[in-house]
Amino acid sequence: MALETTEIQDKLVETFGSKVLGFNQDKDIFAFEADSDIITAVVLYLKNDPTLRFHFLTDLCAVHYPDNEENSQFAVVYHLHNWYENKRIRIKAFINGSNPEIKSISNIFLCANWMERETYDFFGINFIGHPQLKRILNMDEMISFPMRKEFPMEDSGRTDKDDRYFGRTTINQELKK
Repeated sequence: MALETTEIQDKLVETFGSKVLGFNQDKDIFAFEADSDIITAVVLYLKNDPTLRFHFLTDLCAVHYPDNEENSQFAVVYHLHNWYENKRIRIKAFINGSNPEIKSISNIFLCANWMERETYDFFGINFIGHPQLKRILNMDEMISFPMRKEFPMEDSGRTDKDDRYFGRTTINQELKK
């Protein structure tokens, strides 16, 4: 019998109650949110439950939502895969914007070690309990985190991005019509 998303949801709600919410099916990925303080328990449960068997961490990344309230400005996103049933699951755990930190899952999935380091390097999220949390791609001297949405998309003073150089002037638009 195939593993159904309703069964996954029921087991999670039965175990974690209101700390797991926002369940939805997005194409072939079943997604939900979990409180950041229980994320290690949720991931461990999904991995070790004999019915669920999400034994593979596909990805761990983050998203910055600067317009959200302070306690949910960052989301750490976990993608897990059950190879037996070919089921995918996505978990979002929202964390504080001024002090972004969450417990490491590198002791549950060894591959999370590098994924958490990359997420730290680009977003500045502190993974509590990580064995060696340091920059992995950017220079050690770098003080900013490049994937945060803290800076304007483009410098308004740049001249090489002027629409006139690319034929996108009002006159050219009128000629196309």
